[in-house]
Amino acid sequence: MTLAVFFGCAFIAFGPSFALFVFTIAREPLRVIILIAGAFFWLLSLLLSSLVWFIAIKASNSQDPSLQRGLLIFGVFFSVLLQEVFRFAYYRLLRKANEGLAAISDDDSSAISVRQMAYVAGLGFGIMSGAFSMINVLSDSLGPGTVGIFGDSQYYFITAALMTLALTLLHTFWGVVFFEGCEKSRWWVIAAVVSLHLLVAGLSLLNPLYEGSLPPVYVITLPTGVWAFFSSGGSLHSLSALCTRRKAEGESS
Repeated sequence: MTLAVFFGCAFIAFGPSFALFVFTIAREPLRVIILIAGAFFWLLSLLLSSLVWFIAIKASNSQDPSLQRGLLIFGVFFSVLLQEVFRFAYYRLLRKANEGLAAISDDDSSAISVRQMAYVAGLGFGIMSGAFSMINVLSDSLGPGTVGIFGDSQYYFITAALMTLALTLLHTFWGVVFFEGCEKSRWWVIAAVVSLHLLVAGLSLLNPLYEGSLPPVYVITLPTGVWAFFSSGGSLHSLSALCTRRKAEGESS
């Protein structure tokens, strides 16, 4: 049973991101490098935020539960803000690198567009965020022990997997929208991404009240995905053309 929980939760949490990596990134070495670098930038943000939180914990009264709860909330929101700072720093780095690649190419064009970089960088952020969110949960799912034996929720593992899936997708969507806002100097877009990230982080603090955290997170994920689709150059016409072509291919085969 523990193996079934382990593989089931792992596939739920990382199945879509793994499929995106295999079908859209793995064959392009430049995209793989951008994804790995994006994951590294997320790790740097986690390292710095963890360091600040650790110092705050050590400097505070460990016997005060309300203070410790407040420091936890501070750590979560500070980490979110630092992640977005590093997302912006990564955008600036990629922009400079893209200009350099275009300058040395024969036709003055880069091998990858800013929109493609935004998608790959966002997925890198999402995969690394999901890995750190889920790795200990998956380790615990192998046992020993029984979830909920002391009256806690029996849906802990599946809820953690679904939350990790949502956060992985959200980081990908946020990357696309964030880069588009930077490219067009739409600072309200950047502010919206940061606000949504803070909101999702705040909702996660409601756990183990899963019905108060998980459904709202997916309510945020769906429209954010639509927003990212249009920000990346998608349109209803292109979506209709794709469906028509798929239908034609199915009938011809």
